[in-house]
Amino acid sequence: MVGGGQLARMTHEAGIPLGIRFKLLSDSPQDSAALVSGEVVVGDYRDLDTLRDFARGCDVITFDHEHVPTGHLRALEAEGVPVRPGPDALVHAQDKGVMRARLDAIGAPAPRHRIVADPADAAAFAAEVGGFPVILKTVRGGYDGKGVWLVGSEEDAAPPFRAGVPVLAEEKVDYRRELAANIVRSAHGQAVAYPVVESRQVDGVCDTVIAPAPGLDGELAGQAQQLALRIAQELGVVGHLAVELFETADGRILVNELAMRPHNSGHWTQDGAVTSQFANHVRAVLDLPLGDPRPRAAWTVMANVLGGDYPDMYQGYLHCMARDPRLKIHMYGKDVKPGRKVGHVNTYGDDLDDVLARARHAADYLRGTITE
Repeated sequence: MVGGGQLARMTHEAGIPLGIRFKLLSDSPQDSAALVSGEVVVGDYRDLDTLRDFARGCDVITFDHEHVPTGHLRALEAEGVPVRPGPDALVHAQDKGVMRARLDAIGAPAPRHRIVADPADAAAFAAEVGGFPVILKTVRGGYDGKGVWLVGSEEDAAPPFRAGVPVLAEEKVDYRRELAANIVRSAHGQAVAYPVVESRQVDGVCDTVIAPAPGLDGELAGQAQQLALRIAQELGVVGHLAVELFETADGRILVNELAMRPHNSGHWTQDGAVTSQFANHVRAVLDLPLGDPRPRAAWTVMANVLGGDYPDMYQGYLHCMARDPRLKIHMYGKDVKPGRKVGHVNTYGDDLDDVLARARHAADYLRGTITE
């Protein structure tokens, strides 16, 4: 697996029961997955020779991020290295401009959009869609709200162009909430779909995920799952695909982003589904039969634990575990920095209000924003 973050850490954990030998290419020996993996190579994923050396002896290469250069992945494939997802699929998660063009070609619903050349062109786009504000995104490199701007005027539109990469303009969607459709597709084309979830964001970062999305019309949920499955098939995705969606005020769904790896909106599956997204990603890239994606409980809630004041983590564990014996805590072994994702908690049960309250309390207590 290329990338040493928490997604690699949890994917490695899912492979342990199958006896899978897990090799990691990490930026640092202190990265989340590097702290727990048996075979760690520290190196730069942007260097082709490093990737070639790493790939020797691997049955398959997969990723915990989308940043490996597309040309490097094509070179590995040309040399006979199985790369999953492959570069022809992964480029749609790497480049928002490529993604939008391809989704347009297959008729996937999306916000109005186009590539813009400069602030004046952004203003022209705004006029085309009914005026400011509009969303501007750098086509590569953005995540967790980075590389995304809500722009209210031509004068405000300058910062995105300073990165020196193309800029995608999108209309600001009038949406009720954000949803995510998570699916997994294997190398031989088997695919499974998890329940569509609601994803709640705070300052552009995923804060809470509710599975399944409360009050979501069954027909619309089915449309979202079928859309995600169709995108995976059309793009040739192997592994986990998260399709981030807007549910609009008038009852439609629009594709916001794609992620071709385990995803924050699927962390609930560790404790709330028969087979987690991580276990199914492992199965998919090794072309093993996929596991059952159905939920184990009526409701599961995932709440991210962000960096804050941690005077005594052990005391935090004592409080949270004693207060809620059913609580599941997943910490990533990362250095704590303000606003950084350092872990998450999962709760489940039959009463949504209770499940939400338990998750929120634990996440806030572990962050240090509440003390009782």
